Amino acid sequence: MRAFSLLLTALLGTSLALSATAAQPQVAAAPTASDVAVGPQYDTTHVYVAPADVDRFVQSFIATFGGQSTKQAVAQVTPTPSSTTTQLLQTPVGTVSLFGFRTPVPRPFGAERTGYLVKDMDAAIRAARAAGADVIVSVFPDPIGRDAVIQWPGGVNMQLYWHTVAPNYAAFQTVPENRVYVSPDRADAFVRSFLAFSRGKVVSDNPRAPGIEIGRAGETFRRIRIESTFGKMSVQVTDGHLPWPYGHEMTGYEVSHLADTLAKAKASGANVLVEPYSAEGRQIAIVSFPGGYVAEIHAATEQ
Repeated sequence: MRAFSLLLTALLGTSLALSATAAQPQVAAAPTASDVAVGPQYDTTHVYVAPADVDRFVQSFIATFGGQSTKQAVAQVTPTPSSTTTQLLQTPVGTVSLFGFRTPVPRPFGAERTGYLVKDMDAAIRAARAAGADVIVSVFPDPIGRDAVIQWPGGVNMQLYWHTVAPNYAAFQTVPENRVYVSPDRADAFVRSFLAFSRGKVVSDNPRAPGIEIGRAGETFRRIRIESTFGKMSVQVTDGHLPWPYGHEMTGYEVSHLADTLAKAKASGANVLVEPYSAEGRQIAIVSFPGGYVAEIHAATEQ
């Protein structure tokens, strides 16, 4: 019995050692987002408008923020049959990938908030999965590269993309914020997963941010701000009791002079949904552009 016990212990020890040895390369070889992130000027907000609104949106957005649009093209940008106009609106404060679908939009497209350029699509997908993301649209080819759609804890969708020919864009004057709304139940899981993927950092986690920022003056909520190579993110942790239009704004654009920017927006056909107010060092407004795209716009104020 003693001999059998010693043999069993040795076999178990060998098995555990082999398991640990086998598992170790997977951990060590797991890619990091620092290997695949490119820069915030290569990340876009995905905007879907009706074909009849495309030109009006382009004119208004560029008139508001400056910059230029690429030439409009018609393409299939989904893995299943579809047709859309597509163009890139590049401004000093943020970039928009604009789609005017001429066919019904295949699910789940239209629900992804942003597109993040990566250096290596396969490595990015492995890193996203390792960080806890679901790949809800597997990698597929598009006319200029490869794409996939992932979903983070809390139901936040984003697209990853890779170009066959690497683009070269100028840096932003100010980096826009990806504005995310999640529940208290999933907030920590979302932040933990996104930080693991982006190798970013939490620059502030305010459990008592002013509720006016989500349309609930006199109350407070938790607001987490993150920065990474992918850019900036503002995470609003709420109970979902949000008055219009909060939660519809996907991106926050930082400008030098809010009043001047809003004047340009209104002159070019945009509507101011939330008039300017001040909160924690910012002057903030919310605007709806032709076609229905809702954006937060803010400027720093002296504190």
